[in-house]
Amino acid sequence: MTSDAVGISPGRVNLIGEHTDYNDGFVLPIALDKVARVTASPGEGDLVTITSEQLGETVTLDTLEPGERAWWGYVAGVLWALRQAGHDVGGVELTLTSDVPLGGGLSSSAALECATALALDLYAELDLTPEELAQAAQTAENGFLGIPTGPMDQRASLWCETDHALLLDCRTLTTTQVPFALPDDLVLALVDTRSPHVLADGHYARRREACEAAAAALGVPALRDVTVAELDDALARLSDPEQVRRVRHVVTENARVLDAISALGDADWPAFGALLTASHASMRDDYEITVPTVDLAVEVALASGALGSRMTGGGFGGTVIALLPADRLEAFTAALQAAYAERGFDAPGVTTTRAAAGGIELSLRD
Repeated sequence: MTSDAVGISPGRVNLIGEHTDYNDGFVLPIALDKVARVTASPGEGDLVTITSEQLGETVTLDTLEPGERAWWGYVAGVLWALRQAGHDVGGVELTLTSDVPLGGGLSSSAALECATALALDLYAELDLTPEELAQAAQTAENGFLGIPTGPMDQRASLWCETDHALLLDCRTLTTTQVPFALPDDLVLALVDTRSPHVLADGHYARRREACEAAAAALGVPALRDVTVAELDDALARLSDPEQVRRVRHVVTENARVLDAISALGDADWPAFGALLTASHASMRDDYEITVPTVDLAVEVALASGALGSRMTGGGFGGTVIALLPADRLEAFTAALQAAYAERGFDAPGVTTTRAAAGGIELSLRD
């Protein structure tokens, strides 16, 4: 074992491609410039001790049982997943901290899971492949915590590169690094809408179930297999109005991701921005996962001169992104604060971000 191994992994911002991942579709995230950090140190016997520096809380576990959704479950779940895969990881002390906003749709959970996987990989000298690391982190969320998320978040957290977005084919798990370095006159603003989302509350699972039922009714392996050209015919074959809306979002969203790649390749920022805005409208009207604080942030961004704006993440709150002229950021922030105050919403937070690098391992001492 290596003493004091550290894993550091970022949150992510999904530029476009929402709720397409578990439909075998396409997504386009970037890594956030905020990270989770997990330190693995030798433990006592077979005990697992997990400490959150932010919460000032410690738990000690002698067994790992799936189904736990407490804060420490995201860490314990990775250890459980590694053991399930046959890796010999015994007792360990894990200490965590993170500056990835919680409940903001920025994948704070995947950042923590991936940082844990990296720390344990180095600590136990497992020498896992990038895909094995991502799979362990995803298995923690799906199998230990029982949250049926797709493959995007963990792979974005681990595999993204600086100044690039990650085009991920969620069926084949093949990736392409897409240049995403904004020109000096544009910024990517992040709006904390002060309305945290929770994937474990059932909304996410119900939408996934509707998509799977629609795919079965259409006789395709997944909604990724329905093209825009086939969409009208596919919708006419569905009798459930809810499934109609869900299918329309997924099919058109997959197309928007591929169109976004073309726009970025041409450095056509207005076209890219328009796709962001169209994505938000689809999430609002067809997937029905936005809330008033989120919709208001998008409206104010567009009124303030944004080239495009959308909610990012699983929905029902969280973060809004806005592609803004740099000289409009201050005016947008002021307008947004005024609009929120007028509606009686909690004051929003506005920051900017860039496309950062994925996770790393560090050994503090041997």
